[in-house]
Amino acid sequence: MAQPIKMPQLGSDMTEGTLLNWLKNVGDQISSGDIIAEIETDKATVEVPSEVSGTILELIGKPGDTLTVGSVIGYAGEPGEQPPSGGADQAAQDNGAAPAQQEAQPAVETAQAEPAPQAAQPAAAAAPETADGNLPDGVKASPIARRIARERGIDLRQVKGTGPNGRITRADVENFTPEAAPAAAAGVAIPAATYGEIPSGPDVEIIDTSRLRSRIAQRMVQSKQQVPHFYVTTEVDVEAMLNLRKQLNASVTDDAQKVTVNDLIVKATALALRQYPNLNSHFYGDKIVRHKRINIGIAVALEGGGLINVVAKDADKTALGTLAAQNKEMIARAREGKVKPDDVQGSTFTVSNLGGFDVDVFQAIVNPPEAGILAVGTAKKVPVVNEDGTIGVGHRMKLTVSVDHRVSDGAEGAEFLQALKALIENPMRLVL
Repeated sequence: MAQPIKMPQLGSDMTEGTLLNWLKNVGDQISSGDIIAEIETDKATVEVPSEVSGTILELIGKPGDTLTVGSVIGYAGEPGEQPPSGGADQAAQDNGAAPAQQEAQPAVETAQAEPAPQAAQPAAAAAPETADGNLPDGVKASPIARRIARERGIDLRQVKGTGPNGRITRADVENFTPEAAPAAAAGVAIPAATYGEIPSGPDVEIIDTSRLRSRIAQRMVQSKQQVPHFYVTTEVDVEAMLNLRKQLNASVTDDAQKVTVNDLIVKATALALRQYPNLNSHFYGDKIVRHKRINIGIAVALEGGGLINVVAKDADKTALGTLAAQNKEMIARAREGKVKPDDVQGSTFTVSNLGGFDVDVFQAIVNPPEAGILAVGTAKKVPVVNEDGTIGVGHRMKLTVSVDHRVSDGAEGAEFLQALKALIENPMRLVL
């Protein structure tokens, strides 16, 4: 029996991607885990593995199409077997979108947080081109077009639809020019461009906001507006940790296997979360999901700006050397713009390290639905007061934890930092 090949999760905040190209063809034999396509997300190019084995019977979508997470992108089965009746159109309908022949773009679109339009009936009963009060906002639009319009503060009533029966598509919204439309209706979010007339002339350069920067802006505004942050900072003696790192790397000739300061911080953070599992939680309104696995997201700065989180799975249980090697591989793929889906999935808590940029202290923004994020400053030589009262020189680092106050409180945040500080100042516990 033919098995569907589905679009995998591309990170906790990713719901879709653009198909760049197929790496396999219809008729090819594949095994579970084989890379079959490359997908471009807002942050990187992701290699998509198949979760099923068999002969590829059908591939759904062409380069440039937008595919949503969980959508069927192909079928695999026995040689000569036929894919399910309806092929690509059936797959699109199964995922909540219009059939390919009825949509200008065959992208599969699904409604995430909004009710499906009441016009989701057989094609013969589709709504007319004119506005219909029975439809959300009185217009016919795909779910993804509605979401993008909300994010950009666009009044859909001002957008001309080019899809079947005047349906507004993603492309219609993305190509919409607000300046050409009347003033936004009351209650519609104000686009950033209306902060004033955009300057022009030889003294300025106008740069389009990239998809990555737009996505970061959306997520961070959402977090700062909706998550009640509190911050706790402490200073840590890292002399012993730096000495341990030096000893561990002394006998290692392959740079790919050497342990970094960040690897030690990630390991210590994971072990501290064992003691404070409430901070290893995700907040979902009336429910808090406490994760049993400790997967640390590592913020990676990208060339040209922006960042992406790769995820150190089971960081509390993974041997330090193995953890370091895996982190290096994921970080390299992220900076090359070619991550694997597993690289960016499943983060339960995040570490953001600006130690390489001569930063004393900073406050990171929580990545929802996570409950916390650790901000790591630079380890510096500073004057210190020894236990006998004399003045000496030591290596100190400042750590700040940002916590969602809906999940935890200041006392627990402070206790977590105390536990983390004890692990860093007694680093042999990180290699046991």
